[in-house]
Amino acid sequence: MKKILIITALLAALTSCNMSNPLLRTSKLKYGAPEFDKIKTENYVPAFKKSISDAKKDIQVIIDNKEKPSFENTIVAMEYAGMNLTRVSGIFFNLLECDGTPELQAVAKEVSPMVTEYSMFVSLNKDLFQRVKTLYNQKESLNLEAEQMKLLIDTYKSFSRNGAALSSDKKAEFSKIAQESSKIGLAYNENMLKAQAAYTLHITDRAKLAGLPHFAIGMAAHEAKTRKLEGWVFTLDYPSFGPFIKYSAVRELREEIYKAFAEKCVGGEFDNTENIKKLIDCRIKEANLLNYKTYADYALENRMAENTQTVEDFLEDLRIKSLPFAKKEVKELSAYAHKLGLKGELMPWDWSYYSAKLKNEKYSINDELLKPYFKLENVRQAIFNLAHKLYGLNYTETNEFPVYNKDVKVYDITDANGKHMALLYMDNFPRATKSSGAWMTEFIGEYQYKGKENRPIIQIVTNFTKPTDDEPSLLSHSEVTTLLHEFGHSLHGTLAEGTYPSQTGTSVARDFVELPSQIMENFAFEKEFLESFAKNYKTGEAIPIELINKIKEAKNFQAGYASLRQVSLSILDMDWHTQTTVPKDVIKFEKNAMKDCRVLPTIDDTAISPSFGHIFAGGYSAGYYSYKWAEVLEADAFSLFKEKGIFNKEVAKSFRDNILSQGSRREESVSFRMFRGRDPKANALMEKLGLTKDKL
Repeated sequence: MKKILIITALLAALTSCNMSNPLLRTSKLKYGAPEFDKIKTENYVPAFKKSISDAKKDIQVIIDNKEKPSFENTIVAMEYAGMNLTRVSGIFFNLLECDGTPELQAVAKEVSPMVTEYSMFVSLNKDLFQRVKTLYNQKESLNLEAEQMKLLIDTYKSFSRNGAALSSDKKAEFSKIAQESSKIGLAYNENMLKAQAAYTLHITDRAKLAGLPHFAIGMAAHEAKTRKLEGWVFTLDYPSFGPFIKYSAVRELREEIYKAFAEKCVGGEFDNTENIKKLIDCRIKEANLLNYKTYADYALENRMAENTQTVEDFLEDLRIKSLPFAKKEVKELSAYAHKLGLKGELMPWDWSYYSAKLKNEKYSINDELLKPYFKLENVRQAIFNLAHKLYGLNYTETNEFPVYNKDVKVYDITDANGKHMALLYMDNFPRATKSSGAWMTEFIGEYQYKGKENRPIIQIVTNFTKPTDDEPSLLSHSEVTTLLHEFGHSLHGTLAEGTYPSQTGTSVARDFVELPSQIMENFAFEKEFLESFAKNYKTGEAIPIELINKIKEAKNFQAGYASLRQVSLSILDMDWHTQTTVPKDVIKFEKNAMKDCRVLPTIDDTAISPSFGHIFAGGYSAGYYSYKWAEVLEADAFSLFKEKGIFNKEVAKSFRDNILSQGSRREESVSFRMFRGRDPKANALMEKLGLTKDKL
């Protein structure tokens, strides 16, 4: 009896412990929002352990089911197995990117192997796969709806592509590779974050601020003050690095900060070159185990491009078309720089500086002139208004939900009928624990379960200039475009419709996912949109039509160079992922891969790969080409908006119904065809960028 009482007490204590962990109970907040005010670092490991254990039990129930496999008891049951693990992972791994404290990084090292092991437990489970395979072989006789058939086929492919058909010894090897790859990816990311934070350019001599606009100087003074230093501090965070490299008249300092940026994670304490070689080795082995020659062959099979040859031909075509324009632009800029007194060769750290001057001379336009019209709050509201005009969405800021950082703002999104559509968390400013760049993600996506719809909880993260004591956060026009881009991704999540979580929102082919984001960038150049909000934050004066015209005229300034750079990064990605053996020297390999795209001198001991997080730790492996691929799609798609009117509700409704709401419930090529009425025109992008033969 005493023994039973002790066991009962232990179980009660364990249950109480689980219930006290905010990650292990149903959120008490509306819409199931994360309880950030209650979640502590020490909650994560127990939450992962418990939710993984529960998820395995969910899977075991499917396996042990004595009834013959059916779509409901196998495919649907798998879709909703481990939903609490999905929620815990969505919170933790998203916070790791935007607030990756050393404590969270330590947790990541502990829980990532657990998550990978669970993934292998599912994908390599022969009994589970047998149930899926049985249904797949009977699929024509199951009388499934189109959405259900797509899910069954996708589920079968997922198993076969993740080693389910391998022999026992090869499954063990596959699992070991996956564990190792996860571990290396974490180390790669951690090095990037630490290297980004480790460098500062501390200036105490005002003369060395020559050429810098007041907003860059003010931000640097604020940074120095934050660090309790005299003078001005510049960092590798883009809101600091970008203006410095573009405007500093002190060439040796431009060279210093450029090299610090370009040598990031190349050698030294935060070296990533060995991590790259280990990751490539893992990916080659993974692909070979699954009977693919290269990792790219494996990765591209489920994308619109379908195979390596299609992507390589696509990139080579763009390279050939972009290169003459890039060379012409470099020649023009070099002559201009020498005219202004440049001694010697035009170097990479000179490009942005002289480009800004030439652009200003040609179009009388620059960041300092434009920034006063692009106060962050005004831009944000204008984008919300745009979503309302196109899709009937309403964004209401709310303090009802706790946040993980004081800078984060939360918006409740409703449709024209007042229906709740999503929560949006916006995290706009850099900090030492935050990855660079900008992205959209979800804490949880849209799905339907047991007759109830779950609406998404979405996050947009950027690294814009923080407000200072003297002025608010002011965006460059490029940053306005960035915010529109990420907002486009958020619309894809917000307007998601569907039943199954793996098919909704941004869960689409990698080379299709950028279409909703890149199409939104076009509005940054449209007169009607800019006039709707762009007012000088000091005077309230509306942006002059002359400035809007100059923004439009300057849109394709150095478009050849920009296009070639994106193509070169895509070629680098493809070269890494079409290897059959691991290259010995990361820097030499990179320089050789990009040699046919070089239009500026190369710099020894610099490389992009060691901090190219997109392809080594960000899900774009053998997929960076998708940005250019999606540009072709969006150029053609937006031409319909231009033809009918950029705020045309009929076109917007069609884009919502056929693209934004569809997810991957059908093939992406079909979704585009349903919107545009035909397949995309391949020449649409070059025409949009002005990179046609008659312009040379």
